[in-house]
Amino acid sequence: MRKQEKKSQVYRIVKEHIYHNLKQYMIVSIFFLVGIVLGILFVNHATSETQEQIGNTITTFLDALKGDYQIDTGNLFRSVVANRVLFAFLLWFMGCTLIGIPVVYGMVIAKGFSLGYTISSILYTLGTTKGIFFCLLTLLLQNILYIPCTLALAVSGVKLYGAIMRDKRRENIKIEIVRHTIFSLFLLCIFLIAAVLEVYVSNSLLSFCIGYF
Repeated sequence: MRKQEKKSQVYRIVKEHIYHNLKQYMIVSIFFLVGIVLGILFVNHATSETQEQIGNTITTFLDALKGDYQIDTGNLFRSVVANRVLFAFLLWFMGCTLIGIPVVYGMVIAKGFSLGYTISSILYTLGTTKGIFFCLLTLLLQNILYIPCTLALAVSGVKLYGAIMRDKRRENIKIEIVRHTIFSLFLLCIFLIAAVLEVYVSNSLLSFCIGYF
């Protein structure tokens, strides 16, 4: 019963948070979708030489996995964690500065661009069926957590900016920054969980199914 009560409480808190910040989530989501579209368009309208380089990079990686190449999960995990922590820190920091909100939106667009570029490159190289399967194996699990956390971090920064603009008293600014920081630390923990899924689960699934590609 207690577990069910905790789950329902968490669900209620998340639901209320999204409801009270729905406008901000819609705006940030639009920026993210714009980034995805730009990433897809970049690959689709790239020169034949660039597309060939993209294809060669992916096929070389797959051929290496089919051979004796073993992914160093320890180094990969440290690299992924470092990148995610840096990304989360930059979103948090820019959200704390009044002039950093355009950078926050830019980072959301860049995140969407990276995802759109990656998916489009995979589909171009492997074809629709194999490409979709590859994306499901390698991108789905972690991005179920990465994407909402990225949007939530951006919204938290935008919300902080709005709160400061409404009340510029020093006490209010301190309170809002503390709230933004606590929320960001919570999301960072989810980022780290997603990193574990990316390195140890998604890569294991890919290694298990590599023969299909």
